[in-house]
Amino acid sequence: MTVVADLYAAQPFWIWLAIGVLLLAVEAMFSTEWLLWPAVAAGLVAVMTAVGVRLGLPGEVAVFAVLTVIATLLSRRLIQKANPDGVDINDRDSRLIDQRARVVEAFIGGRGRVFVSGAEWPAVIEGEAPDVGEDVVVRGVSGSLLTVTPAI
Repeated sequence: MTVVADLYAAQPFWIWLAIGVLLLAVEAMFSTEWLLWPAVAAGLVAVMTAVGVRLGLPGEVAVFAVLTVIATLLSRRLIQKANPDGVDINDRDSRLIDQRARVVEAFIGGRGRVFVSGAEWPAVIEGEAPDVGEDVVVRGVSGSLLTVTPAI
C-alpha cells in the first residue's frame, strides 16, 4: 500500500489514469453504460493532475465525483434526445415488438416457432394461424415466448 501512496504523492496522474482504464475495461466487459462516465471523469482528473493542478486526494476525489455526476446527467439527456422512443438498445425483447417474423414451425394448438432478429423463438398466435414461411408481427414478449399476430 505504501507503494501506491508513494506513487500518488509523486505522480497522481498514473493513479487516476489507472482508475480510468480499469473502469473503462469493466465497462467494455459488461456494457452497462454506467461506468463509461466515471472512466471519463477519472481521465479528466488524470489530465488535470498531469498539467500540474494538484488539489490533494480529497479535492481530486471531489472533482472526480462532480465530473461523474455532471457527465452522467448530461449523457442521460443526450440519450433521451437521440432516442426519444425510450427503447433501450440493449433490451432485445422490447426491440422485438412490432417486428416482422417468419413462421418456421407450424402453429399447432396456438403454439409454433418464428424466426426474428436472427434467432428462432417459441411463439403463440393470436388470431388465425399462418402457414410455415408466412410472416407474422410480434405483439408481445413474455420471457422467451413471443405473442404474434398474422401480418397484413
